[in-house]
Amino acid sequence: MRSFRVVTAAAVLTAAAGCAAQESAAPPSVPAPTTVSATPEHTPTHTPSPERDLPDPDERIPKDPAKLAAALEKTTEALAEAIDGWDKKREPPEDVELLALHHQRIHRFAARNPEIAEKAFARLPERLAAGARDDTRAIRELLALAHPVKSTSVIRTRDARPAAELLRYFKQAERRFGVEWEVLAAVMFAETKFGRVRSASHVGAQGPMQFMPATWKAYGMGGDVQDHRDAVMAAANYLRATGAPRDYGRALHAYNPSQRYVNAIQSHARQIKRDPLNYYVYYNWQVYVITTKGERRVTGPSEG
Repeated sequence: MRSFRVVTAAAVLTAAAGCAAQESAAPPSVPAPTTVSATPEHTPTHTPSPERDLPDPDERIPKDPAKLAAALEKTTEALAEAIDGWDKKREPPEDVELLALHHQRIHRFAARNPEIAEKAFARLPERLAAGARDDTRAIRELLALAHPVKSTSVIRTRDARPAAELLRYFKQAERRFGVEWEVLAAVMFAETKFGRVRSASHVGAQGPMQFMPATWKAYGMGGDVQDHRDAVMAAANYLRATGAPRDYGRALHAYNPSQRYVNAIQSHARQIKRDPLNYYVYYNWQVYVITTKGERRVTGPSEG
């Protein structure tokens, strides 16, 4: 268990810090509190597939468009196969983690190199190209919102709760508040990479869904801001109160007043709706931070 870590790094590259941060928002009447005790920590089960040629955590990303397209297609196919064989109630095995990290790094390179990326995407099957464009646009939008901090800043991280457990919370919240589970998953993914980031944001937002204290008091229904289920329920409560499901754009803009943020969340949610497997892909993407001296990955293979 890698569990709880303290990392000297910087601004978390998930979303603009301080989401659900409308301190002046007035709460409507809310349902009774829904507080659930934390579940026990899970047990690691790192069992790579011995026959699969797995990428190194820092394997070079090809700059040639044809090679980049081939790498993305090969990695996407291998990752889907690995996810299919993974027990979602447990930690992801090594093959899933390494393939997902390589998949993420390809998309991050594409987001920073749009001309190369577009030439590469033009070589892909239509469905894969559409997804790659959505993902790179979303990454680009969130990169523009990143808040760099000093390299001496401390970011606390921890393992994500099991994917199946979080999915259960998202679907419970959808049933209770009518907010699509894919949107809730996209928000937690963008905010804290499914709870991996434990530190408060640079403006004081807290928990897996990044609530400011006043907003949590209004919409948290008496729960614990650090509890994953409570945080998901509160986010659904807040989004419902601010326009969802009728107007997700309005609700997400209330959650974080940036059109870039809205675009990114809707892109990721759309990807999950296209294929629920993308939820498990995103679940295995890792935390990057932006420092005044550059970016650094602080979770995942070879970290901690």
